[in-house]
Amino acid sequence: MNDPSRLTATVAARLIRDGKLHPIELTEACLARITEREPLVRAFAHFDADYARKAAVSTRPGPLHGLPIGIKDVLDTADMPSQYGSPIWAGWQPKADAAAVAWAKAAGGVFYGKTVTTEFATRQPGPTANPRGLGHTPGGSSSGSAAGVADCFFPLAYGTQTAGSVIRPAAYCGVVGYKPSFGLINRNGMKIMSDSLDTVGVMARSVADCAFFASAVSGRDLGDPDCATGAAPRVGLCRSPSWEHATPETQTLFAGIAAVLRRAGASVSERELPAPIGALTTAHPIIMNHESARALGWELANARAEISEGLRERLDFGLSRSEEQVTTAYAAFAEAQAAFPGATGGLDILVTPSAPGQAPAGLEWTGDPAFNLIWTSLHVPCVTVPAGEGPDGLPLGIQIVGRLGEDRAVLSWAQWVAAAIG
Repeated sequence: MNDPSRLTATVAARLIRDGKLHPIELTEACLARITEREPLVRAFAHFDADYARKAAVSTRPGPLHGLPIGIKDVLDTADMPSQYGSPIWAGWQPKADAAAVAWAKAAGGVFYGKTVTTEFATRQPGPTANPRGLGHTPGGSSSGSAAGVADCFFPLAYGTQTAGSVIRPAAYCGVVGYKPSFGLINRNGMKIMSDSLDTVGVMARSVADCAFFASAVSGRDLGDPDCATGAAPRVGLCRSPSWEHATPETQTLFAGIAAVLRRAGASVSERELPAPIGALTTAHPIIMNHESARALGWELANARAEISEGLRERLDFGLSRSEEQVTTAYAAFAEAQAAFPGATGGLDILVTPSAPGQAPAGLEWTGDPAFNLIWTSLHVPCVTVPAGEGPDGLPLGIQIVGRLGEDRAVLSWAQWVAAAIG
């Protein structure tokens, strides 16, 4: 067998189930990869190789039996520190696992440590580099999870998304990211920042892996995207109200995607979003920052100086919004969510950019969530799949979006799109 660390989760799970691969063999391969690359990539906020080996030996049978999983450090863990990317919580040790962690353990998953997140999954970046170009950001806020999946530290990882924190880093690192319908994966035990937006999602190296992982931890049957029906989707090409942020490489990618999908058999048409959905570009930052400021009430009262200047500015912005502004923003959310099903009438999916372009240079900024915040606000499922390369050879992604609750179909169509792109 070639290097087991490079196996997709579904292939590794089948080999383990058939007795052709032992969990400790997979774990050792991933640990060797981490030893080689972690000093450069810095995906981990906390790492414990001995814990991983013990977990691989004692892992319980289940759909995720023996599979290594990265845990974003906004999800609580009972046997590892949970520090939320903030010095305020350095060394903090919860007494219980977050629900998502507990269900992954119950399904047989193996954990090595906690992956780097930006400060409270918001703005201030951690030290993680993009494994496809170490001088570039991996995106955020799920920085370590995306980088770790891309560099074969683990085949599966948790991310969370409030604006674009699953889809954008997955696209920047050239992996698959899946932000489910709001609430599909339980958030209990997560460091919540925005109660209206925060969504637990997953990353992997194939669409089938994402469906497999999310099914195992949510109790929902999301199907096997690799089992295609042979049908082709009705696709709406959606530049979205954020199109002005698209870089030349994304404009070029998007200009060619219609022909690619048509050649594969899809029915493709242009689709613009109605004004109520466009209003989310203004409403989202009001709701996100208002709710985040209320969520960090203890930190603001007791450790304000340890919050980064950039985040303090956004929290102050949220607190300074008038009651009328906040009420209007919530009303915009409700109106847009009600309008979305009609905006997608006659279509199976929308296809839209995953990010403005390739990963920006430098580690001081994790990139612009302009192409993600609308879908997060709508609570709808979306999947990013690799779709090409930018001018520096860094990955580009295409995002597949569907209606609320239609996760199984969206994952299936995402695999169809990925296969069409090749």
